[in-house]
Amino acid sequence: MAKGLPKRSENYSEWYNELVRMADLAEHSDVRGCMVIKPYGYAIWEKMQAILDKKFKDTGHSNAYFPLFIPKSYLSKEADHVEGFAKECAVVTHYRLKNAEDGSGVVVDPDAKLADELIVRPTSETVIWNTYKKWIQSYRDLPILVNQWANVVRWEMRTRLFLRTAEFLWQEGHTAHATKAEAVAETKQMLDVYADFVENYLALPVVKGVKTESEKFAGAEDTYCIEALMQDGKALQAGTSHFLGQNFAKAFDVKFADKEGKLDLVWGTSWGVSTRMMGALIMAHSDDQGLVLPPSLAPTQVVIVPIYKGEEQLAQITEKVNEIKSKLEAQGVSVKFDDRDTLRPGFKFAEWELKGVPVRLAMGARDLANGTVEVARRDTKEKQTYELENISEVVTNLLEEIQKNIFQQAKDYQQDHITEVDSYDDFKKVLEEKGGFVSAHWDGTTETEDKIKEETKATIRCIPLDNKEEEGVCIYSGKPSTQRVLFAKAY
Repeated sequence: MAKGLPKRSENYSEWYNELVRMADLAEHSDVRGCMVIKPYGYAIWEKMQAILDKKFKDTGHSNAYFPLFIPKSYLSKEADHVEGFAKECAVVTHYRLKNAEDGSGVVVDPDAKLADELIVRPTSETVIWNTYKKWIQSYRDLPILVNQWANVVRWEMRTRLFLRTAEFLWQEGHTAHATKAEAVAETKQMLDVYADFVENYLALPVVKGVKTESEKFAGAEDTYCIEALMQDGKALQAGTSHFLGQNFAKAFDVKFADKEGKLDLVWGTSWGVSTRMMGALIMAHSDDQGLVLPPSLAPTQVVIVPIYKGEEQLAQITEKVNEIKSKLEAQGVSVKFDDRDTLRPGFKFAEWELKGVPVRLAMGARDLANGTVEVARRDTKEKQTYELENISEVVTNLLEEIQKNIFQQAKDYQQDHITEVDSYDDFKKVLEEKGGFVSAHWDGTTETEDKIKEETKATIRCIPLDNKEEEGVCIYSGKPSTQRVLFAKAY
């Protein structure tokens, strides 16, 4: 199955594109810049969605849904916000088609022009804060803790499946609070929720930090982020949480009466993760044979492949497999019995390896007679024979071990690819020869940040939250600096 898969070391980009296609995760649509997420890929996204949805509800949030279309006038109300998204917006200008007079098909009816053109949602702050104005009158109406699962459109010029598409799926949380302290606490809480999810389910270590002024979300006071490293040494922003201050409350005149009856502007947050996480999952763990999925997100955690000659042997093996399957499923393990009679066992092994199934069991007539089964793990490709009577315990322990091992491999890679430098020459050398995060002093100016980006294509991924004060000089300008920041080339 993986014979047509390029090697990561030879062409990482092509390897990624082909893996997404060959593993049946997604494909390009005929609609420019959009993708079709196929059932296997969507099954992974559904698992992500279910886990995150529970985490949101456990922290007091409720789901709601807001319109796909946003009046253009709404975006004009918050200057930084419209500036940040103006170049990416898809605009609905008419509401009707009609048949062309020459019979060539349908055309836009010029008489059906919208008075207030509609923006196809690039993000929902404006339409939600316009709604919150109706919901909020006093401190008793606060906090509002709302999340939305939705699709958004950002008109990307260069697209790549999952990582950057014109339309993508995500969740966006939007909360409203009576005090700044509450809103800041919410922003940081949701960053922690994301970090916990990515580390404990995607098995991917992250750096928590805050974005620079030029990299923060348009319309936010502060943007907090989690940054992860892919196997090619590039960074990927895995999630963001924004402290909006009172910016959107001011733009949409959202005020509340406090306990003394005094009117004040509401404090806000927004936070989101998207199907970019699918790209992170693929790129962080997979190998030249295909996907490597952490058990916690694998649609199928265990596949059982029978090896037999004749219907009688298959019937005997099937009876035993059904026993194993029932025991594992009773423990919450998802199991697939691949008894397709049109494919050889070797082809099935390769197919499930390509699809990243964490554990594979193979059982033949000899195994049945000996009371054993062969167990192969996807992460290390190790095979071992176990007694059938202990197999459910073996498999559940193995799934836990695989989850931990995949995380540890990614953690080791991350730690090996955080490099401190003190000169611009060393900075450029590390970027070109090693990659990863480069920890360096920066003078705090957007001008220096832009110059470094222009010359090296590296951006400041974040100012780590656990940063220690450290006197130094900026690698580019030589001006004083009080802390290091993390640079990287990024997706």
